[in-house]
Amino acid sequence: MLGNRAGRWRVAPSKVVGCRETLGVWRRAGMRGRRVAAVAGLGCLAVSWLTAADAPRPATKWLHRPDESARVARVEAGLEAVPLPGGEHLRLTLAEWMALYKLPGLSIAVFDGHSLRWAKSFGVKQAGGTEPVTLDTLFQAGSISKPMTALAVAHHAQRGRWSLDEDVNGKLVSWKVPDSPFTRERKVTLRRLLSHSAGLPMHGFDGYASGAPVPTLLESLEGKAPANSPPVRVVAEPGTVARYSNLGLSVVQQVMEDVLEKPFARIMRETVLQPLDMKHSTFEQPLPQALAPLAAVGTRADGSSLPGGWHTYPDQAAAGLWTTPSDLARFAMEVSKARAGTSRRVVSRAMAKELLSRQGPEPTGPKPPPPWQPERFGLGFRLQEDPNYFAHGGWVEGYRSQLVAYSNTGSGVVLMTNSDNGRFLLSMLADAVAREYGWKGHVFIPRGPYATADLIVRLKGVDTALAWFKEQHAAGVLEHQSSESLNGLGHDLLRSDKVADAVKVFEASVALFPQDAEAHVGLAEGYVQAGRADAAIACLKKSLVLEPKHEEALKLLKTLGARP
Repeated sequence: MLGNRAGRWRVAPSKVVGCRETLGVWRRAGMRGRRVAAVAGLGCLAVSWLTAADAPRPATKWLHRPDESARVARVEAGLEAVPLPGGEHLRLTLAEWMALYKLPGLSIAVFDGHSLRWAKSFGVKQAGGTEPVTLDTLFQAGSISKPMTALAVAHHAQRGRWSLDEDVNGKLVSWKVPDSPFTRERKVTLRRLLSHSAGLPMHGFDGYASGAPVPTLLESLEGKAPANSPPVRVVAEPGTVARYSNLGLSVVQQVMEDVLEKPFARIMRETVLQPLDMKHSTFEQPLPQALAPLAAVGTRADGSSLPGGWHTYPDQAAAGLWTTPSDLARFAMEVSKARAGTSRRVVSRAMAKELLSRQGPEPTGPKPPPPWQPERFGLGFRLQEDPNYFAHGGWVEGYRSQLVAYSNTGSGVVLMTNSDNGRFLLSMLADAVAREYGWKGHVFIPRGPYATADLIVRLKGVDTALAWFKEQHAAGVLEHQSSESLNGLGHDLLRSDKVADAVKVFEASVALFPQDAEAHVGLAEGYVQAGRADAAIACLKKSLVLEPKHEEALKLLKTLGARP
């Protein structure tokens, strides 16, 4: 519970009510922006462990804290106005932003001074539905699974089950990292895997749609059917390059299972979830049927629900966590307390400092201009120059999440959405919270060209967006990843079945960035959907001149019955 300080808390008129009825009151209050309703207590009454056979419908105790209510209202109203072409500025309420981005549901938890200050939820669990999001609604956390996995690895390193710096092949039993010329001198270790410096390639996880066959972890590691990810192979000398890699966490998962001789979800429950009282979290994949009624349904960028509700991620250490913002707040606060030396529930102070210390080399690639900062990795966490900052985002099909925390003050915010479009709103909300609480060292990242172009498309159409982009490009004021921004917009439009608009965007990208193979491949994909196979083949052949081994280009050419 949040606590009871000299009568400053009061129980809402109905002390314990059903989540559907109560959230209806809260959601209406929040969406109208007229008043701040009760903030929920952080313990859930009569909710069993999530892995139990029968998970009851949540009953939440609602509390109201007067000294936080004004802050909650200011956060909701404090989203920055967004500049638009022509000197206009767009200022919307949180509810209006959610509607603009077709965001069905949102859940927030804010902590400060090592205690949870408030939590609130908005919207509905499924696009087009009526059942409201509650504080107990489960979201897929995506890559926020990684720092939690790192905490468990650190715990067992303290107990002598493994060393962070030994060759993982000495611990692996059921599978080994294949030998490579790159591993003759430097080996793949847990430290390097958790800091993305083990020499493994960058590759995301698409997960497995409802009804699709799901591979075992070993099949994923070897890239064998039905796995949709490539085999784990070392492609650079370990310890010499930082390159974000989901595949590395799959190796970590296999090490944990081989050494501890338990399923990964059980290891995480016993090591992290139970000790931190995270009663609304599980790494079970697929999600147990008993928990399905508690889960928010994933939503695509076009506002449609994912068939079957969500994807399954057998690579649990990288992307398998189902949780709530309040539970993630407990996790972040424990890391801060451990670093301060005030808790040893999972790791010691020394080990917490290692988790939050920069590891390995600087990431490769062009360094962004200020105020952007080069990416830094701790063990499982993303870091910045401020030594107190630690964070991680989560991105899987239909869900976007963000955790931001400051260890010196025990402060931070967790935001979770059931929409691919959550990426456009999370930073705005995190910034609003940081401004309200005055968090020193918080880096306010300006809206990039990708988000701005997307917004202009939604408000004024693709032609206006492209005209703005071309002006910015000609003036040399776009960020370093401007081609990626335009290509990302094109792919979003394709996924939303706006083929003609997507083709316009990719044609502009090819014209502005003719040496970018991804732009040519994107344009080819647009032409395929537009029924222009010959034009698609020509684009793919241009992309292969630029990047002869481009995997997607080769695959699409084969599908079209053409040779490279």
